[in-house]
Amino acid sequence: MTSASVPTGPEAVLGLIAAPGAPAQLAPVLARDLPAALSARLPGTAWRVEVHEDGLVRPPAGDAEIVDAARERLLRQGLDLAVVLTDLPLRVGPRAVVAHVSPLHHVALLSVPALGAVTVARRAHDALLRLVDGLLGEPEDAVARTASSRTSRLARRARRLAVDEDSTLPTLRLTGLVLIGDLRLLSGMVRANQPWRLIARLSRALSAAVAAGVLALVTSDVWRLADALGPLRLTLVGLASVAAIAASLVIGAQLWERARSPRARQQVVLFNLATLATVLIGVGALYLALLLLALLAAGLLLTPALLAQGLRHPVDIGVYLRLAWLTASLATVGGALGAGLESDDAVRAAAYTRRTNETTEALPH
Repeated sequence: MTSASVPTGPEAVLGLIAAPGAPAQLAPVLARDLPAALSARLPGTAWRVEVHEDGLVRPPAGDAEIVDAARERLLRQGLDLAVVLTDLPLRVGPRAVVAHVSPLHHVALLSVPALGAVTVARRAHDALLRLVDGLLGEPEDAVARTASSRTSRLARRARRLAVDEDSTLPTLRLTGLVLIGDLRLLSGMVRANQPWRLIARLSRALSAAVAAGVLALVTSDVWRLADALGPLRLTLVGLASVAAIAASLVIGAQLWERARSPRARQQVVLFNLATLATVLIGVGALYLALLLLALLAAGLLLTPALLAQGLRHPVDIGVYLRLAWLTASLATVGGALGAGLESDDAVRAAAYTRRTNETTEALPH
């Protein structure tokens, strides 16, 4: 647990309760600037921001369950307000929920994936200031009030909060647009999974891919096959190899989740889409890396004279490109075989940065 404060008057304590993973990495960054920003926004109250890492609930879970769990943590820690930075996708009807504010409980939720994949820290900082406004009883759409009267009223509520005066204001939700909000939510979930690091975490799959690539590159039959295949067939072979290793990871490690109840179905669908996108992006990155390595190795190891002797015709850059293309596809298939040797726990740890130990009940057995 970390804390930061700005001593300017009666003290109010804001707790950032962050789920393990991306939210827990984001929370200390936000906590550094929040006390000063809150004191400037709400003068007359000293703000202390504490960071607590806690998943609170087992996913899939709704906002009401998270609010209840956060309320218990707030009372246990002696916090005045609590904002939960969750890694779970939240929805209301067809819309993605960016934030949920419950002034009655002194608890707000911020869905970090719903902030998208870029400028996350800035968006989270701005959202937290708005959430504190909401917890103090000022809805975002109260545009008829002047800025000065709004600021003074919020400052008075902040000071009352610092001396334990309760609030009985309605629950508020901030939602995104139906399509844009869903895309931003999905991109945020994929970003949190860090797909570009997927294969690097799977040593057996990576070793098998490299070994298969080396074997393909020095085999004259592969030279002739690559020389005979056109771009369309090489593309189909490449897509098939990517699909093979993706299926090996998703099916072999049981990454595809099942909803435990109809209420959790939407959230589990988002988990599955994020998992599939994570695996495909990770495997695509592997394929691109293997293609570049195969092209470099072919240029260093296979002289034009040697290739011309094996193919029985002069060679050009197109021959090297086709050979590297087929080699990358065959190496990716080798990676699929290696992925089958990875343990389920290793694959899940590579595919997820969210709380895999807390999602096992949602996984098929």
